[in-house]
Amino acid sequence: MARSTTRRPVVRIDLGASTTLRRRPDELAAEEPLEIRIRKQPLAVTMRTPGHDIDLAMGFLLSEGVIRTAEDVTTAQLCAGTDTPNTYNVVDVVLDPLVPPPVTDPSRNFYTTSSCGVCGKASIDAIRTRSRFDVAADPLSVPARALAELPGRLRTAQRAFDRTGGLHAAGLFTAVGELLVLREDVGRHNAVDKVLGWALREGRLPLAGHVLMVSGRASFELTQKAWMAGLPLLAAVSAPSTLAVELAEEAGMTLVGFLRGETMNVYAGAQRVTV
Repeated sequence: MARSTTRRPVVRIDLGASTTLRRRPDELAAEEPLEIRIRKQPLAVTMRTPGHDIDLAMGFLLSEGVIRTAEDVTTAQLCAGTDTPNTYNVVDVVLDPLVPPPVTDPSRNFYTTSSCGVCGKASIDAIRTRSRFDVAADPLSVPARALAELPGRLRTAQRAFDRTGGLHAAGLFTAVGELLVLREDVGRHNAVDKVLGWALREGRLPLAGHVLMVSGRASFELTQKAWMAGLPLLAAVSAPSTLAVELAEEAGMTLVGFLRGETMNVYAGAQRVTV
């Protein structure tokens, strides 16, 4: 069973009209390491919120360019690992014999953290992977009014956030604003990988004509992941980074930031957002 949250005792201090101090249980977002293996050989470790771990592994392999379709994977299973009691923090993936195994070297460290997926990698050149999808040719057109409604719909669907206040979210929407799938995690990049892994296993790639909405900021890595899945539009509640904007322009993607209330900034691909 997924351990997405856990309860811990806290001391609650209220400095209101009458200062109070009391002990009570509080619900926290779980964070545990997940090791991704290829034929029992360690490939990556990411700190994540347990749950949808197979989708996370599949989305990670897709966004790293290791696999392209669900048929590239023969089996993917959650393993017990060596912990006692068993925590099931290992996913072992067996690739199709025709799929080249991932190449690992000292310049490409696959260790990631929940806060930043690329912190363990040596350089931007080491993580840049070109997508096989022609995102620039995607004719998607989305009314600005429809985009403005996405943060509210994303927030409404965040059940774990309601309990903990400590999880990021990624949601896949249709062009008319229908939420297809939402995933939460302590790391934005993990939440995105879980969404992409779901889409991969559902046979929905490329995600042409769809919108990916994320809480927080749009980083270079999130833009890279969206491109690898064929997504033409990435929207975020906060600001993007300079590298995210540059990559969106290179890929022909639309990148929207500061999507709050009735305002937004379109940093790339403004032709897809209509007023």
